[in-house]
Amino acid sequence: MPLMTTTQMLLDAQKNGYAVGAFNVENMEMVMAVMEAAEELRSPVIMQTTPSTVNYAGLDYFLANVRTAAERASVPIAMHLDHGNSFELAMQALRTGYTSIMIDGSHESFEENIRLTKSVVDACAPSKVPVEAELGKVGGKEDDLDGGAGGYTEPSEALEFVNKTGITSLAVAIGTAHGVYKGEPKLDLLRLSEIREAVSIPLVLHGTSGVPDETVAECVKRGICKVNYATDLRIAFSKGVTGVLREKPDTIDPKKYNAAGKQMVKEYVKSKMKVVKSEGKA
Repeated sequence: MPLMTTTQMLLDAQKNGYAVGAFNVENMEMVMAVMEAAEELRSPVIMQTTPSTVNYAGLDYFLANVRTAAERASVPIAMHLDHGNSFELAMQALRTGYTSIMIDGSHESFEENIRLTKSVVDACAPSKVPVEAELGKVGGKEDDLDGGAGGYTEPSEALEFVNKTGITSLAVAIGTAHGVYKGEPKLDLLRLSEIREAVSIPLVLHGTSGVPDETVAECVKRGICKVNYATDLRIAFSKGVTGVLREKPDTIDPKKYNAAGKQMVKEYVKSKMKVVKSEGKA
């Protein structure tokens, strides 16, 4: 089927008490792995790329991979720009054909975040492409994203931000971080519930790689509708590749070690689809 937007996908998740997994894809094998996992579990899914991934090959290369996967699939697949770091990049993704856009103004002041986000929402509105934004700041470092120590989303600001920007989903900062955690993350679940009470649009959890499954499941119960996974997919793929090369260092066919990486990613994605309870929701 053709690529879908995330609008109805996340509203359905919100209505029915589950979340949609959003998986960062770095190459063709990762795209294939996520698509196969979604097909086998009959789950809707979001594939996404960050600015540094886009810089590596271009929006069109990654979109072509995901669009091909969607056309072969019988489950809903959306293509999302993760952490779009400028109005210009957001517009490039829109023109290229991405079906969901994130503009991340969380490093700016509250007022500037509103201005930047609304400018992207207004530009995407004629095409009915949904826009995600972040309020507060998810900490840690991944790709070119450096949130430092992070900063929490204030429930009192969330409603004003949503109303003034017109976004369709909100990424919240409740204690998660990008990259690899040094210890077990401590999430402010009460804050999440307070944000859920303050706003009506779907909520998004970033920095989920390394967060215990039971904590993610509790976040979904409290209103998270989209859960992002990135770092752990890279780890899974790399483990598959290095495992083959360690056993057979003379292997020269990329298909052989890439297939192992793909299988590791697929199993990881399937496990997380079960955690967010999107299995059978397509």
